[in-house]
Amino acid sequence: MNLTRSFKTFAAAALAALTGGIAAAQDAADPLADLPIIGAPTQGGVGFQPAATGLARDLHWLDGMVLVIISVIVVFVIALLAMVIFRYNARRNPNPASFTHNSPLEIAWTVVPIVVLVFIGAFSLPVLFDQQEIPEGDVHIKVIGYQWYWGYEYTDEDIAFESFMIGAGEGNLNDEIVAQLEEAGYSADEFRLATDTAVVVPVGATVVMDVTGADVIHSWTIPAFGVKQDAVPGRIAQLWFEAEAEGVYFGQCSELCGINHAYMPITVKVVSPENYEAWLTRIREDEDYRSW
Repeated sequence: MNLTRSFKTFAAAALAALTGGIAAAQDAADPLADLPIIGAPTQGGVGFQPAATGLARDLHWLDGMVLVIISVIVVFVIALLAMVIFRYNARRNPNPASFTHNSPLEIAWTVVPIVVLVFIGAFSLPVLFDQQEIPEGDVHIKVIGYQWYWGYEYTDEDIAFESFMIGAGEGNLNDEIVAQLEEAGYSADEFRLATDTAVVVPVGATVVMDVTGADVIHSWTIPAFGVKQDAVPGRIAQLWFEAEAEGVYFGQCSELCGINHAYMPITVKVVSPENYEAWLTRIREDEDYRSW
């Protein structure tokens, strides 16, 4: 009797250990687990999110350069105004000059702005062309904007899914939504940023997206990637990016598209090539992700 009980106890313990080991191995094999959140807004932030692509770095540099130029112009104009107010007011200059033209000055204030604009254009146009000249892609994804969620099709893999905001339609943050976020690997801080299904791409790969809308105009945007493309019904536009760091990146629909416009976020997870292949293998076996 004791021997039978001991055997049953041993068998149960062994089964539990085996089941736990399998579960632990599955968790460890999850290609989307333990990714740092990199591209996300911060409370009170006034600057850009960290640049995760060459496109974003170019935009940040261009923004900084233009900011310096316009700051110099503003300071110069304010200094001129102050000088004129101080030096040529009616009390200090009771007899105003009678001339009406100053050709050198007129030429200067025409030529100098042209030079400034040409200088800015010489640096901004290459950045624009780099965004608009779509390279050969390693991963191709079709993005479809709906009221109010996103649909994705991996056209090379026959994979498709829809992506909804976690907690959509449930009002303000509550315990139930927090539980959903934590189950998906997020925290309460990612409420209204995280989606139930994320776009997954490999780090270092050139990702080309075909963007369109199914009903009204939407806009697919990831600030950390430096990309933004309107999704116009009846048209297909393209964008591309090459993420340089593994992590989670968030975006939002950036075109006013209706009453729930604020509730159609975007989540992109950038993983290693090995984990991307593991994710593809897992998704291919799930009929819910199959594109028909």
